[in-house]
Amino acid sequence: MRVINLHTMGSKLKEIRLRKKMTQQQVADQCDISKSMLSKIENGQTASAVATLSKISEVLNVPLAWILDDKTEEDFVLQKKSNRESKVGDVNMGYSYELLANRSQVSGIEPTIVHVTPKNINQRKESYTHSQDEFIYILEGSIFLSYNGDKHFMEKGDSAYFQGSKPHLFIPVDDEEAKVFTLFIERS
Repeated sequence: MRVINLHTMGSKLKEIRLRKKMTQQQVADQCDISKSMLSKIENGQTASAVATLSKISEVLNVPLAWILDDKTEEDFVLQKKSNRESKVGDVNMGYSYELLANRSQVSGIEPTIVHVTPKNINQRKESYTHSQDEFIYILEGSIFLSYNGDKHFMEKGDSAYFQGSKPHLFIPVDDEEAKVFTLFIERS
């Protein structure tokens, strides 16, 4: 049985709270705990009930598992291609993904390579929406970016920035896979 490192957990909570520009008092009030208790948790001076940590995770909008994970956030993340796993989709999804650096819980930015399924096997017709803004840069191939009812041709070297809350879809142009570098950016 592993023991949770209270200092690591506390520093992660403090970092995410500060990134969200919330005071200890604001978080404590929303969690029905004292500011003093939150301070002790953030400083690694006390263990807390999982129920309390769950409330804190909800207020800070981060998964409880992330809080309990004793991996520290790194200032430097190097991810070799050979160690990078794809989130493989299927023809119905139209995409597969490679997470380039899984730091979105802290930074609010998630860099990804999206592999757009070739036209001859892509069955996706419905647009996507999500809460994050999105920046895209075409690495290889070409796509049609369907955005909010308009269709835009994009090829290698082209880029776009848009609100993910508006309907959008990467549509393959031909029977070649396209690779799109994508940054999902949390709106503040």
